[in-house]
This record gives sequence, structure tokens and C-alpha cells, in this order.
Amino acid sequence: MSTGLTVGDLAKKHVYTLNVDDTVQAAAQLMRDKKIGSVVVIEGKEAKGIITEGDIVRRVVAEGKPYTLALKEVMSAPLIVVFPETELEEALKAMTRHKVDRMVVITKEGYLAGIITKNDILNILPSIIELVEEKAKLEAE
Repeated sequence: MSTGLTVGDLAKKHVYTLNVDDTVQAAAQLMRDKKIGSVVVIEGKEAKGIITEGDIVRRVVAEGKPYTLALKEVMSAPLIVVFPETELEEALKAMTRHKVDRMVVITKEGYLAGIITKNDILNILPSIIELVEEKAKLEAE
């Protein structure tokens, strides 16, 4: 079922970033302060990885590692990325295939364009189904 909706239609455009040399504590504080679940990790202008709340729990806290570790030591990399033009269905399939809950959105030129999560897609799904059903009814009349 193609909806015609793309990642670019739904992705959050504002993405919080930290440098690869910033600490796990800085990431945790940013997530707490901004009420977000992940931070994209950059080096210069290039996105290198992502750190999530789950990464911090599994790779730092549960392992007894110091919160002063650099993000490059514990981030998930390489990034699983998607383009704004990608249809939502394809993005959801890619997340499932790669076993991730979020994907960084980049332009064809490689610039950071946003972030999209499974929940972003799944939360809009009931509305999409309703629209498709309504369209089918109208076409049947």
C-alpha cells in the first residue's frame, strides 16, 4: 500500500548534535534537557554516528564504564541513513531490517536533513489507513 508520503514529509527537521569527542554525560544531559531519545554524533560537519538512551544504558551504565567516555567510544556507527524522498513504507522496512528504531535523514549531497523514528511512522499509520479506505469507498461509488 503506497501512501505517497515520504520521510521528508514526516521527519523532524531539527536534530540535536554533539561532537565525537564530547562525553556520554553531555549527551545524557542534552537528552534530558531537550526531552529527546538520541543525539547525532558529528565530526566537523559530517554525521558519524548516533547515541541513544539505550546505548548509554547498555554500553556505559551496565558495563560500569565512566560517563566521561567520549561519544566515539560508545556511539552506534556507521549510521543507518535514509533520504527525504524515501517513501515511509520503505523507511519502516529498512528500520525493521536493520533492527533500529530511528534513522538519520540526509540529503543526496550528504547533509543532515532530519531524523525519523518508527513511532513517527506508526503514529500516523491509522490516519493513513483511514484515508486509503475512504478513497477506496469513493472510487467504488
